[in-house]
Order: sequence, then structure tokens, then C-alpha cells
Amino acid sequence: MTDKELKQLKDNLWHSADVLRAGAHLAANKYGQPILGLIFLRYADILFKQHKDEIEAEYSKYKGGRMEKSIKEIAIEKCGFFLPECAYYDYINDAPDDANKATIVKKAMEAIEDENPKMFGVLPKEVYAQLVPEEEPELLSNIVRIFKDIPENCTVDIFGEIYEYFLGNFALAEGKDGGTFYTPATVVRYMVEVLNPEPGDKKFLDPACGSGGMFVQAARYMHNHNASEAEQMKFRCYGVEKEPDTVKLAKMNLLLNNVRGEITEANTFYSDPYNSIGQFDYVMANPPFNVDEVNYERVSKDDRFTEYGVPRNKSKSSKKESDKKETVPNANYLWIGLFAAALNNTGKAALVMANQASDASSSELDIRKKLIEEGIICQMVTLPSNMFSSVTLPATLWFFDKAKAKTERKNEILFIDARGIYTKVDRAHRKFSEEQIKNLGIITKLYNGNTEAFEQLLQEYKENLQNAPVESGDSEPMTKEYWQAQIDWLTDRFPEGIYRDVIGLCKVATLDEEDGIKDQDYSLNPGRYVGVVFEDDDTSAEEFKVEMKMISDQFVKLNEDAKGLEAAIADNLKKFFED
Repeated sequence: MTDKELKQLKDNLWHSADVLRAGAHLAANKYGQPILGLIFLRYADILFKQHKDEIEAEYSKYKGGRMEKSIKEIAIEKCGFFLPECAYYDYINDAPDDANKATIVKKAMEAIEDENPKMFGVLPKEVYAQLVPEEEPELLSNIVRIFKDIPENCTVDIFGEIYEYFLGNFALAEGKDGGTFYTPATVVRYMVEVLNPEPGDKKFLDPACGSGGMFVQAARYMHNHNASEAEQMKFRCYGVEKEPDTVKLAKMNLLLNNVRGEITEANTFYSDPYNSIGQFDYVMANPPFNVDEVNYERVSKDDRFTEYGVPRNKSKSSKKESDKKETVPNANYLWIGLFAAALNNTGKAALVMANQASDASSSELDIRKKLIEEGIICQMVTLPSNMFSSVTLPATLWFFDKAKAKTERKNEILFIDARGIYTKVDRAHRKFSEEQIKNLGIITKLYNGNTEAFEQLLQEYKENLQNAPVESGDSEPMTKEYWQAQIDWLTDRFPEGIYRDVIGLCKVATLDEEDGIKDQDYSLNPGRYVGVVFEDDDTSAEEFKVEMKMISDQFVKLNEDAKGLEAAIADNLKKFFED
């Protein structure tokens, strides 16, 4: 399947959400559950069909012999689960288009869970009764038919991309609430690019895992870098998530992407289901920012947090306030300390954090100072604004490397300011393009001395330049001009193919140098180090006109609203005095 065909398929499937919005008796934030359940059902059906001949052949081969196994046992070995006939997608799709379809889907989900204990409680069941309203009982059938359009030859990777696409779109539709379970895929791909996870007998923790996107992207990265299936099987993921519905999304996501691991429903502040201290090779997370209701007494006795310190209010409480249980003023540094404490001696971490944490003062400064002087912080990256559905301001990526503390680089940190590097999705949202991820990632690789990766990327862009059309079209939007721009971006900034500081983009700062980390009060804000360069934001004249027209229209509307409010206030005052 080509990229264009996959995009068209995703867009067509997304039409199912529009169908739901038009007719289902569901709250706006509940569309995802039944649709993601049907994606899983279609995935299970196709994957089981792809293995069915192999399963039946092995069953027939050993039937009646000492090595005989049941169809179910062989199916679980071959594709990870057993699919009962009542859950075949054709059986569901061919059933009459009436209200009974919801019962059929529910029974299919129950049967899958009964036959596969690891899926127990994961699949949506009751919600489908709300998709057969009295005025439109065929609604569920219409949605089921949409997913029948997924080709029978779809691979696990394609299903994974479809699932991630829907998670992302649901997160955008839900706005702020959607961000609590989903981190934009391009941000995660960049984090993984920098982290560079290696396959094998490794353990990966996400203590705020949401829908499991960090695990999926890490697994996909290893697959794309030619890790063998046996090596990938050894890689184990461990997630913690406190929202029950989101736990189900994460478990389905892992199953759809053939990622091995566990998701535990728990509150990470008060529970440590994996005995995490010093246990993990990798930690990745996008935890909730600025949580301020964490019980101080409970976390102050937990070694996960005390290793680097627990944030605490330094001002004295009033008598009335002292009657209440003390809370941590801001939990950002609880997360930061937890990530560092969970790593083993060579472990690495990547986390999304609120910008303000980079310069936080008081007890948070003490924690940050300890982390910096211990030498485990290896890189800081400021992201563009509007990358997340839940926050419009720029966030910052923190990267840890426990092994760095034992090297000559212990007292230095790579700072990257990526605020000007993004691709517009719409007026309110941005993302990284694939090339922007690679270009930003190459900075880290060059810093680590990997000049070969730079040459390979440059060669890739030159080959794309050679094969690209002069003008864009529907089938090939990337022109020679586009690929030349990627080549220029690399060669203008790193003309010798080795790392160097670039004003406005990247800077290696040390602890003790003049204007270094100590002189900057242990700030981890990249903007303090890389400097500023004024560049064109690539907005075309036509885009500028459209933007200004929208602003002008908004201004006119606000003026009209203000006049209406002014008249209403005057009228109300007049009535008040007349009375």
C-alpha cells in the first residue's frame, strides 16, 4: 500500500466518526470507544485469516499424535490470539441491519475475551447499544461496513498506523481532554529518534502511558532499523495509567501493534507496580503538567521521589491551612525525579515537561541542581507552540543518560531550540514532518560523533532530489525545490558534516564556562544558551493575506459584540433608575 493509498484509506475510515456524530446517542467524548473497538475487531479478523491456513495445516499435521495441539493453542502461538467464529467480521457484517447488530457485536467482544484471558475487560461491549437508535437502527451496520473496506492484505504496521491516526484525531476533537491520553505521534517519533532504543532484553517504562503511543513508536523504530523479530520479542514494555478507559485503549494499541508488555491501572504517585527503582533501560512519558494536589506525606516516604528530592512549600502556613494535609506545590519535579530514579546504570529517558520547569526556583531548583551536577541530563529541547491538543504554549523535552555521568561529557548539556521548526496542520495545530524529525535528530547524532548518519541522510535527500518532479501534483507533493531545501538546511548549518553550535538552533553548554549553566542559575531553558536569530517564518504572501483577513474579520466581529454589550448595559442601567 502506497503512502497516498494509506492516507486515502485513513480519510475514508474517519468518515465513520462523522456517521456517528450524525446519529448516535453518544456524548462527544465517547465516539472513540466503539470505533476503536471495531478497528480492533477488523484487525483480529484479518490477522486470523492470514494465519488460518498455517494454523489448520499444523493442526492436521500433528492431529492424533503425541504432539497434537488444539486449533486455539496453535492460533495463539501463530498470531497471539484465537478468534471464535461469532467474532468473524463477515459474520457480523452480513447480519441483518437492525438493532440486534449491537447484541451481535457485544457477543463477539465477549467471546474474544473469554477465549483470550489477556484481553479480559479490554474490549468495549455495552456502548454498541447506543449505536442503534430507534430512529436509525441501521446506524451500527453502516459503520461496520465502513471498516469492511480495510483490505484483507493489511499488515500489522498499517493497522497500527490506522489506530494511531484515529487516536490522534479523537484527541484533536476532544481538545484539552484528548491530550490526557494521547501525545502527538510526530513528537513521540522525535523523542524516540533521539533516544535510539536498542532491541534485545530491555525493559521500557512509561509511568503515565495514556494510550501507549510511546511503546508503539519505540517498537516501530526498532522494526524500521532492522531489528529481528526475536530481538523485538525480548523488548518488554511496562505502563501505568490511572484512567480505566484509557488503560483499555493502551492495551488494544499494544495488541494491534504486536508489542509485548503490561499496562497496569494505578496512580503512579502512590503506587509502584513494577518496583521501578533502578530497573529500567528506558523511560519515556508525557505526564500531566503542574499537578498540585499530591499528598506530601505519602510521597515523602517513597524512595522513588526522595532520591532527588520532593518539592515543598517554604512559606509557613496559616493555622487554618495547617489543619489540611500538606500537598506538593507542583508535581513536575516528582515526575522528573521518578524518571531518573527508575533508570539502571546505563538507562536513558525522554520526557515531555512544562516549559516553566526548566527555570523553576526554590526546592525545585535544588532538585534540578542535583540532577545537573550528577551529570545525567544530556539534552534539552524546546518544542514549537501548538504541538499538543491540551496545551498551546511550547513544552520542553528532557533527555537523561545515566552512563553520561561516567564520561568526559558529564558537565555538558546539548541545548536545542526547535520553536521555529514545524509544519502547520491548521490554524491551531502544528506537527513535525518526517524530514524535520530527521533533521533535528541528526543534531544529536552529530553531537555523538555519528558523521556517517549525516552522510546517509544527505545522500537520501540527494536521491529524492534527483527523482522528484519539478512541480508538485496529487501523487507527489514533494518537489525538487522541497528536497533541495532539506539539503540546504543540513549543509548550511553543518557544512563540514560535523557538529557545531548554531546560533538560534543548538549549543553545547558546560557547567563552569562563562555564561554557562552555573552562571545561568542552573537554568535548563535552551533559549538562554542558543541565542536568537531572526528568520522568515516561511509564510507566503497569500497565506499572510488570508491570516490578516481572518484577524480583521474577528476584529470587526468583536467591535460589533462590544457595541451590542454597550447598548445592553446602557439599557439595563436606564431601566434600573426608572424603577
